[in-house]
Amino acid sequence: MPVLTADARHTVTITLNGKARTGTAHPRLLLSDFLRHELGAHGTRVGCEHGVCGACTVRIDGVAQRACLTLAVQADGRRIDTVEGLAKEDRMTALQEAFNRHHALQCGFCTAGILMSLSDYLERVPKPSEEELRDMLSGHLCRCTGYAGIVRAVMDVTGQSTETTHV
Repeated sequence: MPVLTADARHTVTITLNGKARTGTAHPRLLLSDFLRHELGAHGTRVGCEHGVCGACTVRIDGVAQRACLTLAVQADGRRIDTVEGLAKEDRMTALQEAFNRHHALQCGFCTAGILMSLSDYLERVPKPSEEELRDMLSGHLCRCTGYAGIVRAVMDVTGQSTETTHV
């Protein structure tokens, strides 16, 4: 591993949503800031900068992770997927369409992170119970939706119905 100096910018090459991208970063630059400011991937939001709110969630080598807790230089050589990469050929995913149908977003600030976490989670747990889903969503803060629409959207896309409508 190369020695990084604090005052120099270092080359970081990642595969961003399937395409090789290169930029430069100081060693302490967060991946969330690198994606937004260096590579122009503005779908990754920065909320709390402490890993609590989940707005910055991306997939690193297929696994949902907080981009505000990862340094850009740590991502060098890795595959990073952001919300911009979910839709293929200008067609939303079934999950994105369900979010639209069930009004699972309002201001949209947290939506990208939630979608990225859910895309990872639903690959591992394709038919979660409502309780399991709500437990997973507890790692995301959303001040607008009350989560009911999000739960309905996920249960719809997994072919299930919601057992309750409580928050």
